[in-house]
Amino acid sequence: MSDHLDVNRALWDSRAAAHATSSDYGLDRFRGDRSAISDVVRFDRPLLGDVSGLRTVHLQCHIGTDTLSLHRLGADVVGLDLSPASLEQARGLAHETGAGIEYVESDVYGASDVLAVGSFDLVYTGIGALCWLPSIDRWAETVASLLRPGGRLFVRDMHPMLAALDVVEGAIALQFPYFEVTEPLVFTDGETYAETDVELPALPSREWSHGIGETVSALSRHGLRLGLLAEHDSVPWVPLPGFMAPHPDHPGEFRLAENPERLAASFTITATKA
Repeated sequence: MSDHLDVNRALWDSRAAAHATSSDYGLDRFRGDRSAISDVVRFDRPLLGDVSGLRTVHLQCHIGTDTLSLHRLGADVVGLDLSPASLEQARGLAHETGAGIEYVESDVYGASDVLAVGSFDLVYTGIGALCWLPSIDRWAETVASLLRPGGRLFVRDMHPMLAALDVVEGAIALQFPYFEVTEPLVFTDGETYAETDVELPALPSREWSHGIGETVSALSRHGLRLGLLAEHDSVPWVPLPGFMAPHPDHPGEFRLAENPERLAASFTITATKA
């Protein structure tokens, strides 16, 4: 497990340029329309609320489209990521669009060493982030350290119910842990979730699941009071190929094609530091 940062950093470094040219991320839309925001942040807005003037840190920001979206909604935002190649793309996009966004290179658990602790009004964690972390308790500890008293966490991520599933021999199967376990899930893949014509190297990754109860309990242990726990039937990619369809009400979101009410695909948690 000790090598997971190096392994995952290499994976994200190898994908950054391909994601920056992918139509799924749509960087040209951000360059051409100074009011454009990502589909992810658009989905989040009703629960996220007004972020105008909030000192915000976006953990695991990748190439910065959601970070830029928060900036365009009025947040004073800092993006943090462990991948220097991803941050290069994020800084380039910010420069091209005239956005005053600071980007900092660090893994999540090191955030308190590179950012001012207790100084943020909002910690934002976007979808597809928590699975790269071995300990949800250490994540919650980091979030608590960054927030000022009264500051707020907002996280939307893949539901562990979905994370436990895979397509095996043409059927959906219960394949992976729902709860956090010590040893990571190890995958080696030459593909990525974003549409791209770039030929990608087949690199390994290290991933973990974290149950909803484990996540809420970890936040509580570190002094954050739960504000909201919502579950959604969709995610912004196709995790179960052959079984998903575009969401009729949310552009860029996908859910089960048949009886989508059967599957919790993502969740949103908000919490406030006491």
